[in-house]
Amino acid sequence: QVHLVESGGGLVQAGGSLRLSCAVSGRTVSNYLMGWFRQAPGKQREFVAAIRWLSTSYYANSVKGRFTISRDNAKNTVYLQMNNLKTEDTSVYHCAIGPVGSSGPPSVDNAYEYWGQGTQVTVSS
Repeated sequence: QVHLVESGGGLVQAGGSLRLSCAVSGRTVSNYLMGWFRQAPGKQREFVAAIRWLSTSYYANSVKGRFTISRDNAKNTVYLQMNNLKTEDTSVYHCAIGPVGSSGPPSVDNAYEYWGQGTQVTVSS
């Protein structure tokens, strides 16, 4: 079975930083598309960042230059480093893993097969 567990969320002031982790079991992160999405109350889930098996990375315009996605193959973990956080970044952040050979747009939900439960990020002003 495939499991994804996010951690690292919390409360931070605007301008601060957090690093989210997504520990994966059941698949090797280096071989699959990995993504981060977020969903705020009353809003649709939105794409944040993704990384493919060749380490090509993708970012939503709203986080480009502030967030960085990376992975540690030895720990089978994907990270989301979030700097210069803004109040509008407040959300539940979910990581996701794609199926074998996923080649579609990494910013859409159906590019992913399994999802984690999420970790809350709250940015105060």
